[in-house]
Amino acid sequence: MKNNSVISSPVLGVIAFIFVETMLFTSFISAFWIVRSGAINWPPMGQPRLPLLTTGFNSLILLASGFLLYTGYRLFSKRGFEERVRKIYFTSLILGIIFFLFQGYEWARLIRFGLTMTSSIYGSFFYLIIGFHAVHVLAALFIMAFFYKKLEKKGVFSAVLALWLFVVGVWPILYGLVYLK
Repeated sequence: MKNNSVISSPVLGVIAFIFVETMLFTSFISAFWIVRSGAINWPPMGQPRLPLLTTGFNSLILLASGFLLYTGYRLFSKRGFEERVRKIYFTSLILGIIFFLFQGYEWARLIRFGLTMTSSIYGSFFYLIIGFHAVHVLAALFIMAFFYKKLEKKGVFSAVLALWLFVVGVWPILYGLVYLK
């Protein structure tokens, strides 16, 4: 039986997932705003400051990854671009891995400087919100790696693209709210 739906099942599943995850991120951000607005000092005294410039640079790496994957998707349906699309997809995956590893390095440094889940509500919210994003990055990277060999199916590529663009798109919001405020 032929499926004439406009949206493929993988894409529809990812859209439903993104909707739920958007609500979850929104609830975390709302709680963060409420706590921060009631604080006399934010960040609290004695807590290390977040690395704005290095994380800003790392953010550009993640944005480049999203842009590349989108570019690869745009070339996907054109004949003769299959190898180029694979290279673009792979480069996007590598940039995502670099972003994730760099975030891990920054976390290790922040922990050494005293920012932990138990050091303050500031540390708790930082690791909750940014950590939740890191889990999404890691999961999306595994999905991207798993489907690397299965790019022939446009519905699969569309679903991977939607998931990665969600992960990439949420990051500037989190960076602005958690790091810059």
